[in-house]
Amino acid sequence: MASLNVGSLGEYIREQRRNAQYSLRQLAEAAGVSNPYLSQIERGLRKPSAEILQQIAKALRISAETLYVQAGILEERRGEGLELRASILADPLINEQQKQALLAVYDAFLKENAAGQPTGADEGAGGSADEHEGKAP
Repeated sequence: MASLNVGSLGEYIREQRRNAQYSLRQLAEAAGVSNPYLSQIERGLRKPSAEILQQIAKALRISAETLYVQAGILEERRGEGLELRASILADPLINEQQKQALLAVYDAFLKENAAGQPTGADEGAGGSADEHEGKAP
């Protein structure tokens, strides 16, 4: 297991908490952890377990994987879009509901792409390739 990058993890959680406009006490309550414990995590004094990170992520409405990557528990996978997610969550011009809608659409696209990559170059061209290829001569 990779060593936890506690300092930057705490900074990241603090940044996400502020972007979500939560006080330390509000986030602690929403995540089901004590206020002093969350404060110690944010200051880099404590190493939270994966379960605690999951609770914090749920309260912040971000993916637990994002926090696992920040903590050094998981390696960032290419194409995961963590920077995009962080940018959406940090955007002060849209509200929380709009952020979640954007993330849900993005996740749906990722899931769709993972389920089946298009095989033909004509894919998405109005189905014209399928219309001709499916008929017997």
